[in-house]
Amino acid sequence: MGQLQGLPRGWVGAVFALILAACATTSTPEAPRALGEAMATAANPHAVEAAVEILQAGGSAVDAAIAAELVLGLVEPQSSGLGGGGFMLTYDAESERISAYDGRERAPAGATPTMFLDARGEPMSFIDAQASGRSIGTPLLVPMLKLAHDDHGRLPWERLFEPAIRLAESGFAISPRLARFIAMAGERGRLRADFQTRAYFFDREGQPLPEGAILRNPAYAATLRAIAAQGPSAMTQGPIAEAIVAAAQRNPRAGTLTLADLQSAQPRRLEPVCGAFRLYRVCTSPSPTSGNAAISVLGLYERARPRAEGAANADDWAAFLWASRLAYADRDHYMADDEFVPVPTRELIAPTYLDERARLIDLAQAPPTRVEPGAPAGNEMYQRWGRELDEENGTTHVSVVDAWGNAVALTATVESVFGSQRMAAGFLLNNQLTDFSFRPTLNGRPLANAVEPRKRPRSSMSPTIVTDRNGELVLVIGSPGGSAIIGYVARATIGILDWNMPVQDAIALGNATARTSPARVETQRWPAGVADALRARGWDIAESSALEASGIHAIRVTPNGLDGGADPRREGVVVRVPSPSPQAQ
Repeated sequence: MGQLQGLPRGWVGAVFALILAACATTSTPEAPRALGEAMATAANPHAVEAAVEILQAGGSAVDAAIAAELVLGLVEPQSSGLGGGGFMLTYDAESERISAYDGRERAPAGATPTMFLDARGEPMSFIDAQASGRSIGTPLLVPMLKLAHDDHGRLPWERLFEPAIRLAESGFAISPRLARFIAMAGERGRLRADFQTRAYFFDREGQPLPEGAILRNPAYAATLRAIAAQGPSAMTQGPIAEAIVAAAQRNPRAGTLTLADLQSAQPRRLEPVCGAFRLYRVCTSPSPTSGNAAISVLGLYERARPRAEGAANADDWAAFLWASRLAYADRDHYMADDEFVPVPTRELIAPTYLDERARLIDLAQAPPTRVEPGAPAGNEMYQRWGRELDEENGTTHVSVVDAWGNAVALTATVESVFGSQRMAAGFLLNNQLTDFSFRPTLNGRPLANAVEPRKRPRSSMSPTIVTDRNGELVLVIGSPGGSAIIGYVARATIGILDWNMPVQDAIALGNATARTSPARVETQRWPAGVADALRARGWDIAESSALEASGIHAIRVTPNGLDGGADPRREGVVVRVPSPSPQAQ
């Protein structure tokens, strides 16, 4: 029987009873011989139930992650889905190889550097830019998932769609979090403006559907059936593709996305970017995402605290905040799509560069309000860029370890809450292009992350896999949370590996994001006295009240088995799938 770790609440506990029943009854005599226990954790119990079903049917970690994400696109549409993109890391236990997959959306061929400027040449309001066709990039989540399945799948592609199809047709109860976001987007956003989102998320009187209402999506089920049968081509030609283009080209603020854009954009296999932390090797996705900044945080923190003392120690937190401030300064200045501009992805985590940056850290006092970027090797290639900030909020994360010891870290997104707030064929379309800089230049200097045709916008997504120096799997982790993802992943990794906390405790520990001043901290989740000690050293600390917050989902491999956790700030759970008995094998 599956075993729950995490903090189920209310409806979660009720739904999760179904998961436990599924764990007990879903086994199949055709399943390949398993070697050990498996585990899955994600932001919604229905998604974890789908992952468990696939694992017990003999599926791989990639298979289970795909099934989970297909369900998340249905039950957590504000965060990710078929109309978005993502990044995936995989770990192959036999070869001990880590691979990266890039499913980041691309700008259409008709995109222009000034498309997010108004008639006066000033940036549009974010909501106008978000809820528009201009914000929609080519969705590449499905092609990326298919690419990973081709490499690592065990079950047939179409089998992975069955849990989401069943749920879309039978319906699911709207969760408290989804109900809250429907109401918020209906009041502050443009979710009512699109006729499809209005019909789906609101009743006939225009009121947002409440928590507990049963939501069915036959259009989503039909789309899933088409993709299961045809693969990603179902989204690049035919009625689904035509619906995507029509939604993007609708007024107001029509975009330029075409069928040719959908057909030309492709996902990529990439080498991960890896760095050292203590005795571990930490790997994440390379450009156009900036997961290397999380590796930078870990490396700088280690240099400032050769011997860590734990979550109750103010010096450890001061080192983490300092490391965050320095790493974000570099990330904001340099990172972008390395197919279009030179990007020092690996130079920013080179040991000699981190040694140099770490000399700036003074644990006795806070850094200045503005921290300047450093000068990595080859800086003459990068120094012309201006520096700007961005956010991405509609994101989710799935972590899976299968019975063969393979692992997946998948972070997927539609960018902001409900993406572009436009639907096609039963799913929401992304507003990923608002992750570009709205201005092409700043103070007379070009911006690395400016809009260009077919370019991918910068991201903060940081799916991460940690091994020991022998290549054995140690940790699978990731989080949503916009630019704060970098800090969330680094902070939780420190809690798990450096402070040796149980995974669930490390995830629940207070977040701290020090991208700029003031540092945003969940002081109510911090040990007593730490915040006051940091304020005494000059840190400006503000209580965090981020709407999206973290959604950290992690699994650690220990001598006693798998230890997992789900972020209590969201609605996720973690389920252990025990090793099959000798009779079952």
